[in-house]
Amino acid sequence: MMRILLIAIAIAVVGVAGLVWAGAKDGPSSQPPSTASEAAPGSEGDAPKDASRATQAPAGKPDLSPSSQPENAKGPTSRPANESGAKNLAAALQQAADAGKHLFVFVYERDDEQMRAGRRNFDAAVARLGDAVQWIAVDRSAPSEREFVEKYGLKAAPMPLVLSFAPNGTLVGGFLGARLTEQHLVEALASPGMQACLQALEQRKLVLLCVQNGSTRDNDAAMKGVDAFRADPRFAGFTEIVKVDPSDAVESKFLAQLQVDPKTDQATTVFLVPPGAVVGKFSGATDKTRLIATLQRASSGCGGGCGPSGCGPRK
Repeated sequence: MMRILLIAIAIAVVGVAGLVWAGAKDGPSSQPPSTASEAAPGSEGDAPKDASRATQAPAGKPDLSPSSQPENAKGPTSRPANESGAKNLAAALQQAADAGKHLFVFVYERDDEQMRAGRRNFDAAVARLGDAVQWIAVDRSAPSEREFVEKYGLKAAPMPLVLSFAPNGTLVGGFLGARLTEQHLVEALASPGMQACLQALEQRKLVLLCVQNGSTRDNDAAMKGVDAFRADPRFAGFTEIVKVDPSDAVESKFLAQLQVDPKTDQATTVFLVPPGAVVGKFSGATDKTRLIATLQRASSGCGGGCGPSGCGPRK
């Protein structure tokens, strides 16, 4: 089975701590490659190869305002203007969603040189992105952020850490703060199509990504099998159909990760399963029987543990 290592899903499955520790050992970025080549036996079709501001520092905690930096600290002397201003992460996520913007979260705990270095990198990076994004700083030990820390496995994660959330609330990136660059943040900006797929996969759903527009051939034939698959009672409750226009420049990076040609003249369907595996790619017409067979082969390839609790539905 071919896997696309979608960063948000990897974080959701192994926890931020494990993912970032692996990144710290492998190189400067905590983000894994977008694809890896692990083939499923008999896969059908051609699978691609492939933030709340600290308004007042509690006792023993850093005040992240510029005035709290040591005199010899290098970096921005004021906070980037695109700060969320929300009092906690939940409010910041809602604010970013309402504005249709990505939210970058700087997670910290102790006031040490590593934290200060990470904050300088973070401030510089988000400042360059300007009004396209919002940001917030979150104290991992704050009682108000306990649910957030538990949900994303941050209790044992190395600090500081930067997380990226799409406008729909889906986690799309995680990076070590001290090694953060502007390019990391740019790469963590998810297109609408990628956001929709990540959100469904995070919810343990199967995803049928339909790449087509008014210029592609076989659109109706491609949707026939897709619609029939989702209508099947065995799959209806946890199958998501996402449509992407291949000519939309905003989706070009996502399509490149899936190895779908944006200049294709024929409808293309990509079959993704939790936690983020591409099990099939189909050009032109699809049919329900073929899609089910693809899922069954993928399921047997991962030991039968697929579906909402794995790669695909169990019968």
